[in-house]
Amino acid sequence: MNDKLVERIESNPKYKELVSKRNSLGIKLGIFVLVIFYAYILTIAFNKELLATKIGDGMTTIAFPIALAILVLSFITTLIYVKKANTEFEELTNEIKKDVKDLL
Repeated sequence: MNDKLVERIESNPKYKELVSKRNSLGIKLGIFVLVIFYAYILTIAFNKELLATKIGDGMTTIAFPIALAILVLSFITTLIYVKKANTEFEELTNEIKKDVKDLL
């Protein structure tokens, strides 16, 4: 890629906004997922009795629905990021392309 083009893109305020928003959202969602995963693992390590509590008369313990909820939450965080990437981030990217194209 042309160094002049890279410089123009990186100096564009919309590019800085895009990078900032994308990184911020990625970090927030990443921390959220890590916290719920590690909370589950720490619960397994330090409070096995809680997760060993049986649900009803069956053999299923409360650990199974909690683990399932963690997987669903992880999937939802991915959907949130993809929705933002396909709307807000894509719009900013297109605006940056248009700005740079107009300068060339």
